Amino acid sequence: MKSISLTYKILLPAFCCLMLSFGALAQETALDTIGTVKKFQKEAKTAVQAQDFETAMIRLNKANKLVSTSTDLLLRIDVLLSIAELNYYLQNYSKAASETNNAIILLNKINDQEKLAKAYSLYGFILTRTGDFTNSEKFLREADKIITQLGDEKKQADVVLGFGILELKKKNFKTAINYFDAAIPLFQTYNLNYQEAFTHLNKAEALLSLSPEEVSYNPLKQAEASLQKSIAISEANTYAKLKIDSYKIASYIAIRRNNNSMAQEYLDLYERKSDSLYQLYLSAISKGVDAETDVGNLEEIIVTQQNDLDKKQKSINFGKMTTGLSIALIVILSLLTLSLYKNNNLRAKANELLQDKNNELLLAKEKAEKASLAKAQFLSTITHELRTPLYAVTGLTHLLLEEDPKPHQKEHLNSLKFSGEYLLSLINNILDLNKLEANKVEIEKTTFSLKKRINDVLVALKKSADDRKNNLHLEFDESIPDKLVGDPLKLSQVLINLIGNSVKFTQNGDVTVRVQKQEQTDKKVMLHFEIEDNGVGISKKKQKSIFETFSQASLQINRKFGGTGLGLSIVKNLLELMGSKIQLDSQLGKGSKFWFNIKFDISEEVQVDTNPKNIIYDVDYVALENRKVLVVEDNKINQMITKKILEKNKMQCMVADNGMDAIDLVKTHDFDVILMDIHMPGISGIEATQKIRDFNKHLPIIALTAVTIDENLDEFYRAGFNEIIPKPFKTEEFFEKIYRTLEGRKFPVNT
Repeated sequence: MKSISLTYKILLPAFCCLMLSFGALAQETALDTIGTVKKFQKEAKTAVQAQDFETAMIRLNKANKLVSTSTDLLLRIDVLLSIAELNYYLQNYSKAASETNNAIILLNKINDQEKLAKAYSLYGFILTRTGDFTNSEKFLREADKIITQLGDEKKQADVVLGFGILELKKKNFKTAINYFDAAIPLFQTYNLNYQEAFTHLNKAEALLSLSPEEVSYNPLKQAEASLQKSIAISEANTYAKLKIDSYKIASYIAIRRNNNSMAQEYLDLYERKSDSLYQLYLSAISKGVDAETDVGNLEEIIVTQQNDLDKKQKSINFGKMTTGLSIALIVILSLLTLSLYKNNNLRAKANELLQDKNNELLLAKEKAEKASLAKAQFLSTITHELRTPLYAVTGLTHLLLEEDPKPHQKEHLNSLKFSGEYLLSLINNILDLNKLEANKVEIEKTTFSLKKRINDVLVALKKSADDRKNNLHLEFDESIPDKLVGDPLKLSQVLINLIGNSVKFTQNGDVTVRVQKQEQTDKKVMLHFEIEDNGVGISKKKQKSIFETFSQASLQINRKFGGTGLGLSIVKNLLELMGSKIQLDSQLGKGSKFWFNIKFDISEEVQVDTNPKNIIYDVDYVALENRKVLVVEDNKINQMITKKILEKNKMQCMVADNGMDAIDLVKTHDFDVILMDIHMPGISGIEATQKIRDFNKHLPIIALTAVTIDENLDEFYRAGFNEIIPKPFKTEEFFEKIYRTLEGRKFPVNT
């Protein structure tokens, strides 16, 4: 035991000294390596700028050899990405993909989000060129997600460009152009001249793929302008590759201009210079392969063989060290075993923690479900409270219109009626916003006059525009068919939100509404809508979030202009529901332009006004005369409105203030139909209906209610209602449902 102890006392200090010597030598060697690698990288960058790709490739490969065994992962990643970028530029996409993938593997071992975003972005560019569009989009989106979190607009411009090129390759030319337009100002802001010229060139190519019928501008003229911008930047900075590629785009433009000789001249120039440049690329790639394999480097091999003799001599001395290193290895293995044991304990604790978290999530889910139920109950209550006074507004407006008002009064009443209908639609969409975003709102199909509908919107907004000293303009394509089939109320809501938004953010300016016909067949027409203003505009950063729920450009905007931030969110959802998409072009200080394209059916109705009362429902009003109606309603104003509407159409009407009175009247009178409110003091309309069904199963009962939450509708039918009329209602729809119920067209009551 003493001899063993003595051996340890002798070997341990020796081993420690040996390790310290190795550490100092390794540190000195590492510093030398870093300096040399950075020198090679700098020389490679200079060579690329001088179009000396062979030298650049050789320098980067030397740098790669030096860092291949280095523990400095960031340095290795930098070199790998430099090699990948050079190979991407030289169109050696397989090598570029391989090196980028290696860099991503290393980046997953460390937490450097900035470099990971760069690697993802580069990989997205490479995969676009190789035709792997699905994975390209995946990596570009990952890069965009990281860069958005970092808030780096400069790097985000590259990702936006990547999306543009991807959409260009996928032949989604309009989408590609939107991305290019978003990227160009950012490249200009940060003086990224090469990227700006490259983006203009790709935009020109995308524009040439559009036909004039697809867009509201001249794509050929725009393509020429983009090409000229690219050429100007390329010539100012001697970007040879971009200048060569511009000849190809110029040949396409010449073909579109029917100048075939000029097109052939540009094409020949492109092919000749492109072939010459490609030979340079191949030579550089070849040098890179040689540098990797050391083919032809005989002098280095000879030196290596001479050094082998010295190494063999040194290996004898090195063998003496192996005993000490073996001991160290045993110690390390022991420590690893201990570490594994501790890790297993930590994993067990982590599993317990995960189980606790799962339990917390289950509790959170239950709370969310309860909150959702509370929300539904709240919506049911608030819907009723909002609809009840609105019913009075729309009902009284209808009655006044029926009493032959003066012409100037009729215009005001029509505006009031239109505003009431819009307010009803707005209330519905605000209260049912989750339903709207889930695409559960149904689109109606009715015949309407588009120009009249837009004029109604402008009349309703004229006072707001006058208050802010704005001028409203309408540029309407008169070739648009007069009668269209669609959902006019939802279209009105889209327009009133967009025009109202422009009016709100413009002062002493102009708001212009443009409607143009893009294409038309026998049965359908595609229309282009634009709402443009010269107001404050929206920053690029906020344009992506401006259509989100409760989103506004800034807190200052909210304080200055007011609003809930719901308008544009509703517009976005409604247009998607109608098969369209809202677009936005805006610059701070210059104004905004919202636009969308939407397709409508063309009505086959005869244009002659054969129905002066605008009754489009199938109702035999003569058959309704002298029918006895019981109105069960606790609100006195609503009683008066409903009774007057019925009596104007020669129906006999009695009123009950509550459910119990209604039951007594049904027992003593012979009614043809009952209009039953739901929320009343005492027993509810549902309870009253159930009690009536106990002794009269065939009397038609219609729920005339402000409750429209879907979950309640089935409950109404189960209670014994034949039909449901939501308040406020259109008078025509009101009588149509009464008529259908009396004629037995709906469905029989379940007995």
